Amino acid sequence: MSQLLEGKVALITGGTSGIGRATAVAFAREGATVVVSGRREKEGQETVQLVLAIGGHARFVAADVSDEKQVAALVDKVVATFGRLDVAFNNAGIEGVPAPISDATAAQYNQIFDINVKGVFLSMKYEIPAMLKTGGGAIVNTASVLGSVAVPGFGLYSATKHAVLGLTKAAALEVAGQGLRINAVSPAAIETDMVKRTFGNDSESPERKHLAAAHPVGRLGLPEEIASAVVYLCSPQASFVTGTDLHVDGGTLAKLPL
Repeated sequence: MSQLLEGKVALITGGTSGIGRATAVAFAREGATVVVSGRREKEGQETVQLVLAIGGHARFVAADVSDEKQVAALVDKVVATFGRLDVAFNNAGIEGVPAPISDATAAQYNQIFDINVKGVFLSMKYEIPAMLKTGGGAIVNTASVLGSVAVPGFGLYSATKHAVLGLTKAAALEVAGQGLRINAVSPAAIETDMVKRTFGNDSESPERKHLAAAHPVGRLGLPEEIASAVVYLCSPQASFVTGTDLHVDGGTLAKLPL
């Protein structure tokens, strides 16, 4: 049975944990050589080891997606090492500090927009030309269900994910006839460190139970479930899919209001 990403070179930003880590393993299972990137060397190497443990090929390259020079150097390193870039999953992001808009600070705004929005912009800015040089490829950006709706207290985060969707759709149209597809994936609450920092680690706490109940399926999602969606969007199975936002949310948006 052929692998969906056999022979492809894939880059993952925010690959040091959670969804990014699960996607690195999923990409490798489908035959891709994976470049894992992030700011944390130790966690990045842990992801690499997970890929190697299943017989895959991976390496870690440190980079801060909010820094243009580092992003440019990251993409250059991928191409210089492997000769091409076929797939990119722009997953790096932070949740910021939940707060009403009137209590949020300009520093908090700058931090979350620098990573969540500027990071996606810079990543695509350098990934797109690299992919076009070798005939195209596929890019997936991590958005969120909060890119389609809003929840009180998460205004800055929600705004960044709305912005990610705008960037995704515009970029997809710009290269639609050149063999390069660009899409977004929008998770609801997923069992990651980000959710644990915000809602706690105790699945039996009132906060976590309320969060699970917001999903019609009655639970939070798993990183591997998002990874499967990303693999699909990057594979030939999604060859006619571009400029779209794939909700992987356990029915959350269908249930509105949250």
